[in-house]
Amino acid sequence: MIQNYLLYLGYMTNKIQAFFENQKDYICCRKGCAKCCKKAQFPYSEIEFKLIYEGLKELDANIQKQVLDKIDKVIIEKQKHNEESPQEKFRYDCPFLINDECSVYYYRGLICRTFGLMTFVPDSAKTPNIPFCAYEGLNYSSVLDEAKNNISEEKFAQTRFKNEPMAYNIDYSTLINEEISQGFGFKFGEVKPLIEWFIQWKDEIITSRY
Repeated sequence: MIQNYLLYLGYMTNKIQAFFENQKDYICCRKGCAKCCKKAQFPYSEIEFKLIYEGLKELDANIQKQVLDKIDKVIIEKQKHNEESPQEKFRYDCPFLINDECSVYYYRGLICRTFGLMTFVPDSAKTPNIPFCAYEGLNYSSVLDEAKNNISEEKFAQTRFKNEPMAYNIDYSTLINEEISQGFGFKFGEVKPLIEWFIQWKDEIITSRY
């Protein structure tokens, strides 16, 4: 099933890369930025987690230890959070982030591959989902109207960029649609925050660690 997922991932990654290329005038993503890897929940389907777990096992022993130590730390932080603020979402830095770089870049999930682009949910009346880094002077900030929380046509005209700022139909819920996975012969499975998968797989991770 992983092999079928990899076929889908290759297909979708090519499309996503084409979208980034089309929007390159608005994209500030650079190696070492890592804002999208911090203080989030990182939704992962079961098959995405299985792939990134394979990436974890392939890491150099020293890097793997750093990641596993980070996982242990986040699990402790989550337990404390649940005791003190059970009604609030738990946000954390991705354990795979080492020196502000993804240690399992080629194994990363769909949410990681699409972040930075504007997305939309089909049949939704909501405005496009603008990445939060736009409000920090990064992606799409050159055409952002912060007061209205949307893209400014006036600012776009001033840039004289060839391609318009666009939102794409690559919202996470769209990418893990069951019909898509059936077409490629696999199932995404349950979706939950990345750290929840680590908690569920803790026994196997501990076994592989020693």
